[in-house]
This record gives sequence, C-alpha cells and structure tokens, in this order.
Amino acid sequence: MQDDLAVTQPHVASAHSEPARKGGWRRERDTSSLPESFRTVKIPKTGSTFRKFLAFAGPGYMVAVGYMDPGNWATDLAGGSQFGYTLLSVILMSNLMAILLQALSGKLGIATGRDLAQACRDSYSKPVNFGLWILCELAIAACDLAEVIGAAIALNLLFGIPILYGVILTALDVLIILFLQNKGFRYLEAFVIALIVLIAGCFAVELIWSAPVMGDLMKGFVPSSEIINNPEMLYIAIGILGATVMPHNLYLHSSIVQTRQYEQTELGKRQAIRFSTWDSTIALFFALFINAAILILAGAVFHTAGKTDVAEIDQAYHLLAPMLGSSFAAILFGVALLASGQNSTITGTLAGQIVMEGFLNIRIAPWLRRLITRLIAIIPAVIVTALYGDSGTMDLLILSQVILSFQLSFAVVPLVQFTSNKKKMGKFANPMWLNILAWVVAVIIMSLNLYLLYTTLFG
Repeated sequence: MQDDLAVTQPHVASAHSEPARKGGWRRERDTSSLPESFRTVKIPKTGSTFRKFLAFAGPGYMVAVGYMDPGNWATDLAGGSQFGYTLLSVILMSNLMAILLQALSGKLGIATGRDLAQACRDSYSKPVNFGLWILCELAIAACDLAEVIGAAIALNLLFGIPILYGVILTALDVLIILFLQNKGFRYLEAFVIALIVLIAGCFAVELIWSAPVMGDLMKGFVPSSEIINNPEMLYIAIGILGATVMPHNLYLHSSIVQTRQYEQTELGKRQAIRFSTWDSTIALFFALFINAAILILAGAVFHTAGKTDVAEIDQAYHLLAPMLGSSFAAILFGVALLASGQNSTITGTLAGQIVMEGFLNIRIAPWLRRLITRLIAIIPAVIVTALYGDSGTMDLLILSQVILSFQLSFAVVPLVQFTSNKKKMGKFANPMWLNILAWVVAVIIMSLNLYLLYTTLFG
C-alpha cells in the first residue's frame, strides 16, 4: 500500500545496458502492464470450456463501454430522428470493424506480453514515441471530457443539478475506481458489467414502449444506396462510423487482457487469444444493441411523428415523456445516460495510466494519475460552462469528437502493423487474409475520420 501512495522513480535503461533486439523488439519486456492488476485473475486448469471462458470474460465489457459513451448518442439520435432506421446498417458495419480491431488488440497483449503503448516504445524512436504519447493523452482527455459532460447533463436532467456543479461532481468517481480496484480487478469488471446491464435494461423498456415496426426496423440493417446519394445522410453516417472506434480502447484492451493468469506457452496463449476474442465480440454486440436502440428509439418516436430535428440529448429527454405518454420514459433515458457516462470515465482513466506507463515507463501512484486525468477533462468543462453556459458544453462535446477522430489513425496503424509482423508476433502473426482485411478496415476508418475532421472544421 505504501508504494501506491508515493511517486516512484522512473525506470531508465542506459544505452549500454539495453539488451539487443530479440524477436523484433528493441528490448526484453522489462515492466508489466497495469502492474497492480497484472495476472491477478486465476484461470482454472480443469473444468469445462465454458468455465474457462467465464474466467476470461470481463475485459471485453470494459472495452465495450467506449462504444456506447455519451459522445455517440448525438449522432445516433440525429440519425434516427432524420432518417428513421436507414442508418442501422452503418451502426452494424462500424461494430464489425470494431470487433476486428479489438480482437487484434487483445491478441497483441497476450502474444507479446506488451500493451500497445509498450509495443510502440519498443519499436519506434524517442521523438516518434513522444509524439504518439502526446496525441494519445489529448485523445484520452477529449474522450474523458465527453463522458464528464454526458454525466453532468444526466445529473442536470434527472436532479436539476446545474451542469457546472455536475461537472465538478464527476471527480468523485475516481474514489469508486480506486475502491473497486483495491478490492480486485474482477470487482471493477463486475461494476462495469452491472452498469451495462442497467443501460441495456433501460433501453429494452424504452423499445417496448416505442413499439417500432419490426419489418421496417429489420430493413434498416440492409445497406442502402440512399446513404451514399443523400449528402445529409452520408454526413451522419460518417459521424457514426468515424466516432465508433475509440483510440484509447485499443491501448486499454491490449493491457487488461494481461490481468489473466494464462499459461505462458503457445497452447496457453492460443487459448487465451480465443477466449479473449469471444469475450470482446460478445461484449461489442451489447454495444451494438445499445447504439442501435438509441437510433431505433429516435426513429420510432421522433421520425414517425415528423420531428426530424432532434439531435441533442436534452432535447430528446424532454420530448420522450409527452410523446410516449409516461414521465418514466424520460427518467429511464436519463438513468441510461448517467450510467453510460460513469462507465466510460472508469475505462478512460485506466487507459490514461496504461498510456503514460507504456510510452514513458514512468510509474506514479494510481490515484494521482487518475486525478490528473479527471482534472484535465474537468477544468476546460468548468471554464467553458462558466463562461458560455450549457450551449458551450455542447460545442465542447463536438470538439472532443473531432480530436478523437484525428488521433484514431495513430493508434490503428501501429496495431495493424505490429500484429502483421512475424518477427514481433511469431506464430501469432496475422495470416494474409486477416492482414488484408485489417488494412482495408484501417484505411476506411482513416479516410472517414479525415473526411469528418475536414467537414467539421471547414464544412
């Protein structure tokens, strides 16, 4: 416990003591990723496949919360209210891309014993690593900013707490993270999964009340040429695709899969990769359900009633109660938003620790790192809210998504590059078909994010 309360000295290896390159890496792995939780979750050596899988289940759900964060709600609401169910196919496509990239992220961590940040430090020059670290810290701060604002909006809608005070209150969740992680990493995972179940439950009830036409809904999952031909629809579609994959999730996933005590053999790693992929794939289908549910709700309630201009969270909240005939509908929407914001801040602060330790090999007390991450998000939110009011926070929310879009390529490209490299991955390197698919996905995501960035700034 004493080590957790003090800043430890950074590990610095001299040029003379640094081991020669081995297996494609600059040095042997000299530090553990997320050391306070590294290999703390036991894996049963006997028993059924299902029992072993349950031991691996958890990291995928912590990753999945980044795909259902408040930053995605606005695009889903706008897409549903303007175009009904047409953009469900875009949500499905973006989710499939996310499944592929998260599977590669988990494989990198298990096969090499390095998270993505450590892999970058062991492969690139110091100036490149420093630049990647700065970009990643900006992305994490931007992502955390979106979660802080989302949680503050939820507190305002549910309890009437001014957004300025709500932003400040979000700092308290650092205490929740520290308490749960000190109890054990599985407690933190259980808390995250419980909130996901709560969000899914809220939207399940909302969908039953909204009574969407199932035939029209299912057609929405089939891609339509109208998405390309309609400029307004295309813009929202790009927003959904571009904001789906969160860059910090790739760093996070490659680290937290290493909380499991899988055997350090080829067979043990292959089993761990298989179960990790199952875990993240199943969890991301929960994210697909929730993102689709937001769009379906907006389509069934707002679009069918001719209200095609609903694009903001507070606007949707105030309209749900009168249009569904129950004040409880708005309350469920607000509870889901609060749970979403709270969940996403947990994974964002963990990612901040992983990135700093991985790129710089500097270890500071976990509570201090998480407090720094939260303050970086809270300070601009407080300043903007105090100066410009609630409308300013919405502009800040849009800015955070632009920053995320810009940084994503700098996480996706190294991930695909490393997992494609036989020297670094050995027998776990991607086969040719997976290499091609991964690079195609990477190019699509980069192109869409660049377009989204350009149109947001200049369009």
